Amino acid sequence: MHLYLRDEPRTLMLVTSSEEERRGSPSRVLLFRAAEGREASSKAVVELLHKKDVDLNGVTRLCHRPVHGTLGLINVANELFLAVVTSASEIGDIRTSTQTESVQRINTVMFYSLNSATFDDLIMAATDMPLSPSLQDVTDAERDPYSPAYGSSTPQQTTAYDHPCAPLTKILSGGTFYYAALPFWDISSRLEKRLKNKSAAKDLKSFDQRFVWNEHAVQSLLDFRDRLDQIERDEFDRCEFIIMAIQGYVGSFKIALPAPPSEGKPVIATISLISRLGWKRAGTRFNTRGLDDEGNCANFVETETLFSTDDVCLSFVQVRGSVPVFWEQQGVQAFGQRIQITRPPLAQQPAFERHAAQLVEEYSSFHVVNLLGQKENEAILTSAYTDLMRKAQANASEDAMGMTNFDFHAHVRAGGHESVQELARLDVIRSFIERSGFTIADMELGEVVTQQQGVFRTNCLDCLDRTNFVQDIFSREVLQIYFRQNHRANEGSHAVWSYHRELWAENGDALSRIYAGTGALNTSFTRSGKRTLGGFLSDATKSVGRMYINNFQDKGKQTAIDMFLGNLAGQQVVTIYDPIHDAVRLELAQRLSEYSERRQILVFTGTWNVNGRPPSESIMPWLFPRPDSPVPDIIALGFQEIVPLTAQQVVQTDPEKKRDWELLILDTLMNRPDCKTDYILLRSEQLVGTALIVLVKTELASVIKNVEGASKKTGLRGMAGNKGAVGIRLEYYETPFCFVTAHLAAGHANAQERNDDYRTVVHGLHFQRGKTIGSHENVIWMADTNYRIDLSNEEVRGLIEADALDELLAADQLTQARDMHAAFAGYDEGPVLFRPTYRYDLHSDDYDTSEKQRIPAWTDRILYRGSDLDLSVYSRAELKTSDHRPVFAIFRAQVRVIDTMKRAALREELLQKVRATTEGETLDQKLQRMTVNGDELPPPSSDENAWWDSPNHPDGVVSAVPPPPRGILSTNPFDLDIDIASSESDEELYSAAATLPVPLTPSRRPMPPPPPPKPASLSSPR
Repeated sequence: MHLYLRDEPRTLMLVTSSEEERRGSPSRVLLFRAAEGREASSKAVVELLHKKDVDLNGVTRLCHRPVHGTLGLINVANELFLAVVTSASEIGDIRTSTQTESVQRINTVMFYSLNSATFDDLIMAATDMPLSPSLQDVTDAERDPYSPAYGSSTPQQTTAYDHPCAPLTKILSGGTFYYAALPFWDISSRLEKRLKNKSAAKDLKSFDQRFVWNEHAVQSLLDFRDRLDQIERDEFDRCEFIIMAIQGYVGSFKIALPAPPSEGKPVIATISLISRLGWKRAGTRFNTRGLDDEGNCANFVETETLFSTDDVCLSFVQVRGSVPVFWEQQGVQAFGQRIQITRPPLAQQPAFERHAAQLVEEYSSFHVVNLLGQKENEAILTSAYTDLMRKAQANASEDAMGMTNFDFHAHVRAGGHESVQELARLDVIRSFIERSGFTIADMELGEVVTQQQGVFRTNCLDCLDRTNFVQDIFSREVLQIYFRQNHRANEGSHAVWSYHRELWAENGDALSRIYAGTGALNTSFTRSGKRTLGGFLSDATKSVGRMYINNFQDKGKQTAIDMFLGNLAGQQVVTIYDPIHDAVRLELAQRLSEYSERRQILVFTGTWNVNGRPPSESIMPWLFPRPDSPVPDIIALGFQEIVPLTAQQVVQTDPEKKRDWELLILDTLMNRPDCKTDYILLRSEQLVGTALIVLVKTELASVIKNVEGASKKTGLRGMAGNKGAVGIRLEYYETPFCFVTAHLAAGHANAQERNDDYRTVVHGLHFQRGKTIGSHENVIWMADTNYRIDLSNEEVRGLIEADALDELLAADQLTQARDMHAAFAGYDEGPVLFRPTYRYDLHSDDYDTSEKQRIPAWTDRILYRGSDLDLSVYSRAELKTSDHRPVFAIFRAQVRVIDTMKRAALREELLQKVRATTEGETLDQKLQRMTVNGDELPPPSSDENAWWDSPNHPDGVVSAVPPPPRGILSTNPFDLDIDIASSESDEELYSAAATLPVPLTPSRRPMPPPPPPKPASLSSPR
């Protein structure tokens, strides 16, 4: 594609090229221009048009080479910039199969202003286009935003060539960013996740958001894409306008294997390495260390080794990350303590356990390999790390996490680098490899055969040199195991191990340059297997380079990183206005009744903690509590403790117990009296003992779509599934429903823990494409909430006997939590007209007579939210298998049925109206005359009057809003003297140095979510 500029109004255009169109790309133009008035620096007008609808006469081509797409929009120095990838090179295919996965490395990114031409000459200079006279005498050093000469010119010269995005350009053009080329695939996700999410493989929002570095810049364009109809969205994706980029390293080599030829041809394999650097605690070595309160750690990298043939692909994943402790260093200081733990252990434990829970949730289990030494500074970190890990292990399942401390430098001093190979032969390491394994995928079927069940989490001080060295060893060990099990001849292939060493050496260099500014140490040994004098001298040179870069250049780099990620305080979020689709969407919403109707359905919901016991009595009184009970359209049943909550079940859950209940439910529905309707099991989901089963009438299966399941652990601070929640969402015609069953923290005094569990589930249970519980109009919770009654046992039992339920409800913890908005705020519950459901003696109507004499409580509850839900029955059933009584609620729900043909016809009619042009006018010219007015909305259209035609705006003509006067740009964050907290130098590389100025770090705070877009009015000629 090509990038063009039109001056009036200033508009940037990404235009598909003739070559791309010959290869099947749609002929399209993506236009960008700044909004008018006060929002000019934070709102862009974006249009996707056919090339024939755009007048390309008189436009200027801004880059003589084809461009590759955009990374998004960003606000810098009160101007709106479009980030465009102007140069990229192909790395190759990372897999050998019919389904290719090609990777491109980004070489150059340029930032083009949507507001003014002030910086156009700078970009022309950088892209070898003709220079403005003001740039002819500027040296390369003066253009380098990190060089000592930068900014040394006179103020008059500086205003001529100082591009506000120069530091961003330097970072993004460093050769460390990669993206997936056509055919489209998800480069941010490991092989196992890609194959499991094949249905969402072409959805840009299915990417692993931990590793998509331009998420902040590209989010507005993803929202724009979502507003397109399906055909336009497919064309938009085929044009590759949007680039989703990861940072790290990607390398790949093709190898002719020594195995016997297949069909007369040699067997070709591909060995590849992908390292994905996380961005949630991103930064440079001196400025970003340790952990944050959300459990994110600095320099977190997921590295995947891939070995692929036409038939099969191996994937082995490891991670690295800074020591997950709150710690800092004071840079290269001649005196004083260089490593400082900044929080006491008790204050660190919650964040550490969040970090551990994230690893367990993502990778099933992990084993820490800590390579720090026994010298004072590193020993401090090891001690803190080990203590935190020990406490987390005490609360976790047996195999969820482990730790091995291995003093890398001590072994090297004793036996050379070769002695480090002993690490892979330790019993604890070999045992973890055998238990966690690796992923094997069948390439012909595109399915996972075996799945990796855990990862090594390796760290040293910087997670660079030593870490890379050990990860190389683990990767080689796993490949050797795979070859011995499947292709023993490949184990002796010199080419395989030569390329493997080269990939890991390049990986170490790339990650080290990102974090520390120089290549990695020890790479000469990684490449050749030998320690040489040349390698030693190279390491010494790199050490000195790191010291200089970390102390003198990282300040500006850290600020640039924070700007690109949207981390700077007060940074404006860019929003997009689409004149065509926003207008049509607003009009469609106003005319909803013209193409839809409301229908009523019946939804039955129930919850039951079955105490780990199998079915032993009929559940007919629960599912059909009255002989004349109407037949529901949807049945959603939540279970808790469907299996006994033993350590074995927490580690490896038995799915057969859920299956037993599914069969019982289906059998009950089939054999009910006067059975005239069949049901099918739509979806079930299980998290240890918590299970959710959704059934629907058979004839409704065709109108229910987008069914998804998800779960969230809350037990043991998020690391175990003995407590947690399961959700299933679906769309009945066009109306979304979300059903949630949960088992919250137990214990009479643990009301706050239950409130916390609720919030964890609400914020942490995610469906595909970013949907959460809060994304749904209609939500029903069916849960063992475990909330108790704050009265004595005698008082509670006496009030129950007197049926004084109102007095009991006044002391009910859930009622109190809702009143204080501590949990379930915004949810409703039906009148509680039944006695407490917990805790009964088994097969009895007596409350707990055991030694513990538990206080009765309404632990089992159903709460709901949604204007479409009308509760008709809320009660309990008298089943006695468990120590809980099951609860049920029946809802009459309104669903909206869309006549898709009518909506499509109306949408097309509205599109035609908006796109209609007068003779001699292009659609692009018409849209230029439209304006955004977010403060006032025009009156809605009627059959007599069009909404764009009014007395104040005859024929839709609106006077242009004059732009505000442009003053001196003074909000460029790279010009500000921002204080940055310093970090450390490598203690192993230099023992002491002169005191250096301490670099400072920007204050970071999470960006608030963008406000919902205001509906904008349009004025245009008829």
